[in-house]
This record gives sequence, C-alpha cells and structure tokens, in this order.
Amino acid sequence: MAFWPRRADRPRAHPEAGAGLIGTIAGVLVFLVFLLFAVQLLMNLYATSAVTSAAFDGARMVAGHRVAHDDSAAMSRARSAAEDRMRAELGRFGDTVTIDWSQSDDASVAVRIQAAPPRFLLPGFGGPVGFDRIDRTVRVRREDDR
Repeated sequence: MAFWPRRADRPRAHPEAGAGLIGTIAGVLVFLVFLLFAVQLLMNLYATSAVTSAAFDGARMVAGHRVAHDDSAAMSRARSAAEDRMRAELGRFGDTVTIDWSQSDDASVAVRIQAAPPRFLLPGFGGPVGFDRIDRTVRVRREDDR
C-alpha cells in the first residue's frame, strides 16, 4: 500500500492557481512604501516644528529686556545660555543642529538653525520632496528698558 497517491489520482490544480500571490505582494509593498512615506512626512513636520519653536524661544531670550544689548560680554553669555536651552529643548536631535547668530543687528536678534531631520526613506528619495534639510531663521525685535 502506497502512502502517496499516484499522480493520476491527485486532483489537478487550477491553471491560474497562485496568480493572486503576485498581485498581493505588489499591493503590500505599495502599502508599505506609502506607510514609510507618511512616517517620514510626520517626522519631518515634527522636527521642523520643534526646531522653529526652539529658535523662537532662544531668540526671545536674547532679545529680552533683561539682557544689556550694548554689552558684548552680556550678549555673548545670553547667546550661550539660549543656545544651551535650544539644544536641551531639542534633546538628542539638538546635538546635530547648527546654530548661527550672525544675522542679528542693532534692532533685532536673529538666529538661524540648520539640521538634517531623522530619515526613514532611502537617501535618494528625501531630496526631491524637501525632506533633506531643515533651515529656519527667526528674527525677534529687541526689547529696551525705557
């Protein structure tokens, strides 16, 4: 007695059996790509919002009335304290940002923050849709004691 049925006794498979597998795999891959794109979009929006908020807080600290704007040492201390606070607000992401105070003038304080947001997409896909760099400049008018 044979344990395996003979070839003639086995039921024949439908000629299109397994054809849905290719379409299913393609559909799952497209879904995963869209999901990955959505995650990258949300992370980029969150990182941009956090950088903008930190830049505004830092510029507001330096432009405040408690800082002597005519004293370069006081301005340097205020910028250093504001930079420390901005990096603390951004957490580990703050270690990778570049902070520039060079656009400030006599009437306002400006801070520019540049950063590369966290990536979930492949490196070639971030640039064309604007996910490759965050560049924010915030300008705040100086407050004077009168």
